[in-house]
Amino acid sequence: MQPMTDPMKSGIYRRLAEWHGELTAFRRDLHAHPELGFEEVRTASRVAEALRLCGADEVHTGIGKTGVVGVIRGSQTRSGRMIGLRADMDALPMREENDFAWRSATHGLMHGCGHDGHTAMLIGAARYLAQTRQFDGTAVLIFQPGEEGFAGAKAMIDDGLFERFPVDSVYAMHNWPSLAAGMIGVNPTAMMAAADRFEITILGRGGHGAHPYLSIDPVLVAGHIITAAQSLVSRNVNPLDSAVVSLCAMHAGDLGAFSVIPRQAQLIGTARTFKREVQDMIEERLGRLVESVAAGFGATARLDYHRMYPATVNTPREAQFAGDVAASIVGEDKVVRDLPPSMGAEDFSFMLQSKPGAYLRIGQGCEGSSFLHSTRYDFNDDILPLGAALMAGLAEQGMPLQA
Repeated sequence: MQPMTDPMKSGIYRRLAEWHGELTAFRRDLHAHPELGFEEVRTASRVAEALRLCGADEVHTGIGKTGVVGVIRGSQTRSGRMIGLRADMDALPMREENDFAWRSATHGLMHGCGHDGHTAMLIGAARYLAQTRQFDGTAVLIFQPGEEGFAGAKAMIDDGLFERFPVDSVYAMHNWPSLAAGMIGVNPTAMMAAADRFEITILGRGGHGAHPYLSIDPVLVAGHIITAAQSLVSRNVNPLDSAVVSLCAMHAGDLGAFSVIPRQAQLIGTARTFKREVQDMIEERLGRLVESVAAGFGATARLDYHRMYPATVNTPREAQFAGDVAASIVGEDKVVRDLPPSMGAEDFSFMLQSKPGAYLRIGQGCEGSSFLHSTRYDFNDDILPLGAALMAGLAEQGMPLQA
């Protein structure tokens, strides 16, 4: 990992740096015991236990299946303010190829995106806030399940998260290996794209590979659809906007049947957009393209289009505030306030559709193949105190004590 540029050794950071070893041990324990979305039973139990040991005023479990919420009240609550701080807890269905002592103990599961680190940072913030309580209001610490494709944020919201804990604003943070360790990035508007999943089912007429004229070949149709789909962005989306359409998987026939033309082929892909009108256009044009290309070959095809996560869009005031809090800890020169958006997706977007707030990136440095979702990825423990300090600072500075 790249060494972290030292933030100011004062205030929140100094206190949290004293707990660096404990936060590291907690994070590595989570890394060694990864759990998939809505299966985070052990993780949720460890989080709830840690919150109680920290001195949280309330600990609520089972929200959105395996979600946990900790409540910490400041030394004053006259303001009536309430700020939400969110961390994701789930791992990925992938095989880890690291060899350090805290590598995954569960074959086929891995914390390949740093959610173990996010959880540990928020636990650090909880400990600090519970000990100091230098704020006027209530901090709501949201430990969310199922970010990796399960829409755990939506599950928590549907389970009454914001009715039970009516926060005024909500914040989340994700490590970013391509940003230098110790840097903080934010954008006043879009941070991540909407993620849609689509399936294309092509029906032809099966036959013998030696007599293709007697069949309607769905593999040939699939090839033409794949090629034609590349025009969706290049010839329909304004170059000043952003969109991605990727065909990522194809299945047709049997690898052992080299001379059999199958009856059916299936394509799986994803579309990424920021604007609703671009999203609508891609869904509509892709549907027409699929049907017309198939019809041209005498086949039929159906598009099933699923809108999974909306775009993650910060509210400008909260993004400005989050950047200011970051600058107060690491210095303005370590804050990127116009971080380019990513075409990846994040279900914190559901929370930002319900509440004002901001999604931030915390740099952790990157070496070789250690980017997110890599089999050799690991969270950089050096940034644990900084991430915890930033989360705690959002609560402290967002709900300042009144004289």
